[in-house]
Amino acid sequence: MRVFLILLLVSTVPGFCQTPRPRKQAPAKIATVAKTEKTASPAHAWPIGTLRVEGNRIYTSEQILAAAGLKVGQTAGKDEFEAARDRLLATGAFESVGYKFGPAETGSAQTAASAQYAASFQVIEIAQVFPYRFDSLPVDSGALRNWLLQKEPLFNKTIPGTQVVLSRIAKETEEFLAKSGHPENVAGKLTAEGPKEMNVIFGPTSLSSVAEVKFTGNETITNETLQSAIAGVAVGAIYSEPRFRQLLETSIRPVYEAKGKIRVAFPKLDTAPAKDVNGLVVTVKVVEGPTFNLGEVTMTGAPGSAALVKEGKFKLGEPANFTQIEEDTERIRAIIRRRGYMQVKSEAERKINDKDKKVDLIVHMEQGPLFSFGELKIEGLDIQSEPQVRKLWSLKSGAPFNTEYPAFFLARVREDGYFDNLGKTRSKIDVNDKDKIVDVTLVFSSDGKPLPAIGPARDSQDRRRRPEEQQEPPR
Repeated sequence: MRVFLILLLVSTVPGFCQTPRPRKQAPAKIATVAKTEKTASPAHAWPIGTLRVEGNRIYTSEQILAAAGLKVGQTAGKDEFEAARDRLLATGAFESVGYKFGPAETGSAQTAASAQYAASFQVIEIAQVFPYRFDSLPVDSGALRNWLLQKEPLFNKTIPGTQVVLSRIAKETEEFLAKSGHPENVAGKLTAEGPKEMNVIFGPTSLSSVAEVKFTGNETITNETLQSAIAGVAVGAIYSEPRFRQLLETSIRPVYEAKGKIRVAFPKLDTAPAKDVNGLVVTVKVVEGPTFNLGEVTMTGAPGSAALVKEGKFKLGEPANFTQIEEDTERIRAIIRRRGYMQVKSEAERKINDKDKKVDLIVHMEQGPLFSFGELKIEGLDIQSEPQVRKLWSLKSGAPFNTEYPAFFLARVREDGYFDNLGKTRSKIDVNDKDKIVDVTLVFSSDGKPLPAIGPARDSQDRRRRPEEQQEPPR
């Protein structure tokens, strides 16, 4: 009976295994939940016993099955699976979609009346997806996003940047605006908002891109320097005043704060159509303000704070260069990491004295947990060289893990010439977050010739040149 049933299923369902169908142009709207299909004839349809998705990386199986519109227990045949595949392709999220179905393994003989499918979809997703946001629309963006999720169950934080997807979501956004009493024509555009940052912006079709940025009122810093600082993130991006002001804060304010101009302000933005290209010329009025000097620097959250502040080498009494101040603070974080606190964080609190044109800093340090060194592993050395390298390694098991020591150790091995044919070397760390233990693997390779064992002469070199003499690299 079992063999007969399998033959019956295969012979009566020509779509047992379908070749994936490539993505096709999507209609303006798609059904995200399957509507009732026409009833399949009993000879070509059975209940779905199991339903899986294969090949997905970006979207969850639950999202994909919701968009496909098939459910476990539903009676389906070739027509229903074809329709489900078309629904998935219509989302614009997949390069191709295939499916297969056959008899479910139940562990006992089935009759034709009790037969079920084991079914699955095979998908290849569009790999490039981008974050998206709404700009200059007269509605709450959170409510709009939630409404779109009901229409587009696949798209949450990111979407493909294809025109099919952008046009459809723009239309759905227009529907929401009309329902909310704010009819507006909407367009979606993939735009660069940083050297390596691409975003999809949905906004009124009247929105224009930034073609050029100009500055007035600046004296300390030249136009060329300011334009260079903002061009990479602003030019080509959709213009809206709130978003452009964010770019000023992240791109132009740091340039001024490197000069001690911590009260710099941008009180006015003017826009005008560009003459030679499509887009806007944005003119920024700058009020630079006075120069502030760095006053007192104190620290909380780390033992020996006073000594650590000295190690930071902050330039007290000079113009408060916050780019340099961050580098000085990183110097302190590096010292703390060498003590085994790999996850150290810090936040600087400013105390601004406008009368004396001075700014004091309180650096709040959060050391995090202490990590210890566990085990040393070595790859690429013979049985004679490996024990000798282990002797040179001075970091003991159970000691606080110095994050810089593995790279420092390999550099000293190369510098002191322990191997004649030493090629590339590298270190790998394996962090056990639960037990706060770090294992290290040193990987050695030659330049094509076997690595010889460390000779007695090298092993007895002046100990001042050996890497085990210094566990903490120079600061």
